[in-house]
Amino acid sequence: MKRPLCIDLFCGLGGWTEGFLAEGYDVVGFDIEQHVYGTERYPAQLVLQDVRTLHGSQFKDAQMIVALSPCQEFSYRAMPWKRAKALGPPVLGMELFAQAFRIQREASAAAGHHIPMIQENVCGAQKYVGRARWHYGSFYLWGDVPALMPIVIKNRMKFPGTGAYLWKDRAYKGDGHAFHQEYAARKNDGGSWFNV
Repeated sequence: MKRPLCIDLFCGLGGWTEGFLAEGYDVVGFDIEQHVYGTERYPAQLVLQDVRTLHGSQFKDAQMIVALSPCQEFSYRAMPWKRAKALGPPVLGMELFAQAFRIQREASAAAGHHIPMIQENVCGAQKYVGRARWHYGSFYLWGDVPALMPIVIKNRMKFPGTGAYLWKDRAYKGDGHAFHQEYAARKNDGGSWFNV
């Protein structure tokens, strides 16, 4: 059986790639340079090519596109210094950000169906590229993949001394201290992107 394909734009050292490889995807990364830090290298197939020269139709077989365009221009302009505030718009940063969405549109058109894409960048990018659909800590996410977003669970209460949380399955009964038997206790050891 063929494994699903993920395209990783501006792949760097492979932050997105590691997760998709762990989930059984084939991943092809694109970057303008090979990043090597000590013994660390990109963990999948790497293509050294400027993302601006790619045409999305070559990714018509992809099941997912992820991108992490460079954030330096956005980050610097978000600093509280006069020098940073005096700079004009981050033209290259905005162009590279837009390239991922262009590639997604072209890939989807060539495939004849929608290919989902998600892009991560910094909070400061919002001023120039529009509001992020979601953020988790310092990770700001654009795109159309709600399945990758953390699940926010309401009506949960911590059960003292156990590290477990209680979720309400049906209507709450009690005075705030007594729990109805239809609550289910589940433990979250932390570190979970999905908060479950």
